[in-house]
Amino acid sequence: MSSQSTLADDDLFGEAAAEMREEVESHLADARDQLPGPDAVWDAEADNVLGVLNALRSALDGDDAQEHFRQAKKTFIVGQRADAFDDPDSLEAEIEAVETLLSSIAEAEELVGDLTGTVPELRNQLQEATEAGEADGDDGTSDDE
Repeated sequence: MSSQSTLADDDLFGEAAAEMREEVESHLADARDQLPGPDAVWDAEADNVLGVLNALRSALDGDDAQEHFRQAKKTFIVGQRADAFDDPDSLEAEIEAVETLLSSIAEAEELVGDLTGTVPELRNQLQEATEAGEADGDDGTSDDE
């Protein structure tokens, strides 16, 4: 009975390992599907720079992709520690590729967020400088005098 139980346990472990791999691959695919498309971060229609930056920041929102990635990595770690995968290196390479891409997207989103706050502030400073220059130059005389 012991050998039958062991065989059944091995079969169940094999099934669980296959399901875990499928789950990791499924979450990685879902994460990739949730990434912004290349045109979403390249093409923009807006009346000004701030509109372009806001559109870009919206396009770079990777929260859904990040959640799917988190689930993939969590399942992978459990399967890896249980030595459940026949070829963990291929899955790990896929995970690293998606993680690198998500990191780049998050960094770009942060930079765009910084610019979104900086550009209007810079515009206001330039406007004030222009107005101050016009006020200083307005002494009632013309350039011809």
